[in-house]
Amino acid sequence: MDDPLRQIDDSALYRGPVKRSIGIAGHLTSVSLEPLFWDLLRAAAEGRELPLNALVAQIDAARIASDDPPNLASAIRLWLVRDLVTTPSPQK
Repeated sequence: MDDPLRQIDDSALYRGPVKRSIGIAGHLTSVSLEPLFWDLLRAAAEGRELPLNALVAQIDAARIASDDPPNLASAIRLWLVRDLVTTPSPQK
């Protein structure tokens, strides 16, 4: 799969949040993320062979278990940054 970070130019980078509904824990919840973060989240889910809502549910469970949980959108952004920093790049 192509690296979503390599496909971004400045006009696509600086775009406002997009709200989407995601089913987790048996109900729909709205999450607002910038398009870049939606792309990264989709890529992370595909890389783990998980549906998007399953990955978000895992992030949500970890968020809720933390001492001072942020909102879900912030938790997703933080998780994605950590994932980018700690996951080795595939060799080409």
